[in-house]
Amino acid sequence: MLFPHSCCRLRLAGHGGAALLVVPFAIGVMGVGAAPLQAAERTCQGTLLQIKVHQTGTTRSERFRFSLGLEAEASTKAQAMALLNERLEQARQQVKPLALGRVTIPAPRSYAYGGGQAGPRREKASTSISGEVNRANYDAVIQLAGRLPGVRLRGMTSLASGEGQATLQSQLLKQALEEGTRQAETMASALGLRRVELLRIDQRGAGYRPMALASINRAQSFNPGEAPRPSQSIGLDLDYCLQ
Repeated sequence: MLFPHSCCRLRLAGHGGAALLVVPFAIGVMGVGAAPLQAAERTCQGTLLQIKVHQTGTTRSERFRFSLGLEAEASTKAQAMALLNERLEQARQQVKPLALGRVTIPAPRSYAYGGGQAGPRREKASTSISGEVNRANYDAVIQLAGRLPGVRLRGMTSLASGEGQATLQSQLLKQALEEGTRQAETMASALGLRRVELLRIDQRGAGYRPMALASINRAQSFNPGEAPRPSQSIGLDLDYCLQ
């Protein structure tokens, strides 16, 4: 399901000088800039209308990127590392059958705390396991965080499929062009003009944004359909000739 938002900025230039007209709409989230898309240069013998249009929408999550944090502490560094290795091996054995492809485990870190008046000196060691799961294993990974000792869910990120991203981008592009044309026709009507011609299309912004979920540590079932959807946005600079 697509939830579009649009923002338009109109610039009107006629024979008697330039005038600026701003039409407010709900502003969507812009993504990473894309290469300009332009038609051949044309001249306008009437009134030049410049419009900026932004469209934002969401698409279905197809998979999820997860990150599990692992911790262990003991009175010595060697003991903390040994305990962390035990927990890591247990977590690895249960996570790998659920993950899509390989999982990533960085080198462990350790630090000491306490000592003196703060209490006995302790050593803490930590690492993490990250990877991706499909929708069917979304809840299973979350439940691991609540079941395994020393393991917590640091985050889950909704990801769209490549096909879903492409479909959404096409929909947003179509809607942006329709919105620009509608605004141009409205302006032409207000000026008593009848002809609207699109002169230039400049695609300034188009980006995909995965959606991060807050850390979860509750013992209940979680539905992937309830996770925040990945979003995408597109921006166009459009020039119209009104006659």
